[in-house]
Amino acid sequence: MKILLSNDDGVTAKGITVLYQALSEIASVTLVAPDRNCSGASNSLTLLNPLRATKLENGFISINGTPTDCVQLGLNELMDELPDLVVAGINNGANLGDDTLYSGTVAAATEGRHMGLPAVAVSLCSKNEKHYETAAAVAVNIITQLSSHPLPQDQIININVPDIPLDELKGIQVTRLGSRHKAETMTKQRDPWGKDIYWYGTLGAEADAGPGTDFYAVNQGYASVTPLTVDMTAKESLEKMRDWVASLEFNRAR
Repeated sequence: MKILLSNDDGVTAKGITVLYQALSEIASVTLVAPDRNCSGASNSLTLLNPLRATKLENGFISINGTPTDCVQLGLNELMDELPDLVVAGINNGANLGDDTLYSGTVAAATEGRHMGLPAVAVSLCSKNEKHYETAAAVAVNIITQLSSHPLPQDQIININVPDIPLDELKGIQVTRLGSRHKAETMTKQRDPWGKDIYWYGTLGAEADAGPGTDFYAVNQGYASVTPLTVDMTAKESLEKMRDWVASLEFNRAR
């Protein structure tokens, strides 16, 4: 098996190193990651500046771009042949509920899927960075099953693992995305030159976090596995929308 591994925390982040070591026991792994922390980058691309690839002493490849750039470069330029799988992580912090929209980790996996490959995103639900080996073990366990249980063409897997020792993990649950209340207001400060600067506030509290959600599983000591669709079309609304759009004056006049 050949794997392209990336992240959004940067090429020197502990999480990606732990995952690289774990995946290397089951696959040939090429690591291509941003040269800095790109958390919150989502699916952004670097379009106005050239991208540069730098091979580090440990063999990892550092890119002066976003997670999406890394996957694009890895697949199109830096690998001799396409891998069997794209993996992103291990992220330092959860990617649950609404957070998946902003996540560079999930975006890297999504880009792999856009490029026609199965893809997995992995996150450790803590900022303490204690038990990456737990998330790595869960990821390897799931990835080894993908050959016999392949992903649908329009989906990726989003894995979130509580930051606990592996022997305390209760198991793995398949979940849906929960949701949060809106984030707190932004914080206004002054820089040393007296100009206004702004920081994003804290994340909103969990809103939809009951049984069946990714929030609930992680809070109960389980790893959460959520299938996410790449096609964002609200298919259940198509027929209803066709009916009322057909009735618009603009259409009636033609």
